[in-house]
Amino acid sequence: MTEHEHVRVAVIGSGFGGLGAAVRLRREGITDFVVLERAGSVGGTWRDNSYPGCACDVPSHLYSFSFAPHPDWPRTFSGQEHIRAYLEHVTDVFGLRPHLRFDSEVKRMAWDKEKLRWGIETSRGFLTADVVVSATGPLSDPNIPDIPGIDSFPGKVFHSARWDHDYDLRGKRVAMIGTGASAIQIVPAIQPEVARLTLFQRTPPWVMPRVDRAITGAERWLHKQLPFTTQARRGLLWGIRELQVQAFTKRPGELGLVERLAGRNMARAVKDPVLRAKLTPDYRIGCKRILLSNTYYPALTRANVDVVASGLAKIDGSTLVAADGSTAEADAIIFGTGFHVTDMPIADRVVGAEGRTLAEVWRGGMKSLRGATAAGFPNWMTIIGPNTGLGNSSMILVIESQLNYMADYLRQLDVLGGRAALDARPDAVEDWNDKVQERMRRTVWSTGGCTSWYLDASGRNTTIWPGTTTEFRSATRRVDLGEYEVLRAPGPSGTGPRTPASRTKNSGTKGAKRVEAGA
Repeated sequence: MTEHEHVRVAVIGSGFGGLGAAVRLRREGITDFVVLERAGSVGGTWRDNSYPGCACDVPSHLYSFSFAPHPDWPRTFSGQEHIRAYLEHVTDVFGLRPHLRFDSEVKRMAWDKEKLRWGIETSRGFLTADVVVSATGPLSDPNIPDIPGIDSFPGKVFHSARWDHDYDLRGKRVAMIGTGASAIQIVPAIQPEVARLTLFQRTPPWVMPRVDRAITGAERWLHKQLPFTTQARRGLLWGIRELQVQAFTKRPGELGLVERLAGRNMARAVKDPVLRAKLTPDYRIGCKRILLSNTYYPALTRANVDVVASGLAKIDGSTLVAADGSTAEADAIIFGTGFHVTDMPIADRVVGAEGRTLAEVWRGGMKSLRGATAAGFPNWMTIIGPNTGLGNSSMILVIESQLNYMADYLRQLDVLGGRAALDARPDAVEDWNDKVQERMRRTVWSTGGCTSWYLDASGRNTTIWPGTTTEFRSATRRVDLGEYEVLRAPGPSGTGPRTPASRTKNSGTKGAKRVEAGA
């Protein structure tokens, strides 16, 4: 980028959210934008997570953009390499490469109250933008716990999202820390080649069968020749998951049948009652993420695998000590311990209108208006923000809803005219979040009896959306200017730092219907 470059929109990140934003901007006729990417290629989490066995747990035809259907998915559940190739394809088809700025990590961004724009410092220079769309995603920065003695470990240590492909695991004693979505794919993939595999399990997951198969050539031919069949397949997958939401959000007791199915899945593969007891969860299914695998349980029964039903407490040289006192020797440690979800690192780098970082504002828990905007951070929005996650469906549906909101946000700025900005009103943010948290109280994520990565340090669920994707799309279809204050730059076009949008001429709120979180 050139020094002091200015753009209308700066998008941060080139995963599904960032690329989706770029496509939507072009479809809205906006070409004055850049996509800032800290790595050297697109893909986001599907670029970073390249561990053995990495695949998606959402069906392929639902885990793709509605505006970029892919009739040629090779499997019903696609592997990492196919999803990353799809994102490269989207980048090329929609002509996004001229907008990409690789190796451009955002170091700091600060709101200029006088000029009503964002100053953005990157690893490759400085630029300014009228609007920032943060699409860094919650699964981008690995979380490695601070284990006492880890610095004394003489072997190899890495996180699942930063896999060291140069390190040969064959014949090694390997410790896998964690039993989340990545771990249950890694364990069966590496078990046949390692000498010894020790799985440190703090909490056992519920695991359902993975109904995966190759998509036949006839199916793929049909989808290419008759595109509506691809849409129909996607619609069916969406509809099934939409009907399941009630059990997660309003009637968790109905999940008992699903628990019995998961129990049978385990019993078929694990005959040893001692091991089965270790692997049996003591919380309601769905409270933590439900995992899909046909190979995880069989791998755990192999002679070279040990399951330690306790978290890793400390490390003494090459000896790993669990919280229950048991020990294991290891040549390599692989952390499958998730990401910084409720404390996203990008928040430390965003400085708002009052000189405070977003992390400081969110110290008591993440809050935003409709999962997109935060009070005190004008013309800044996030894709996959607080309380936008899903427990049983495709995040692409949420992303596309948020892109609708982004597009209308930019339209409203055009209607306002001149140099203007929108700042979410604190009372609107509180009102939205109060309603979300009220709905959260009866969900399985709050009543299921577990501690999950959905919860922040205070035990508040700031991650999941407690409703259907249809409700979320309705709530983010358009911007309600009554929830914002208009900021005007000093000069001929108007003065005065803040004006309630509901009292601004041509605000566009006449006749507008307000959609609340309780819809």
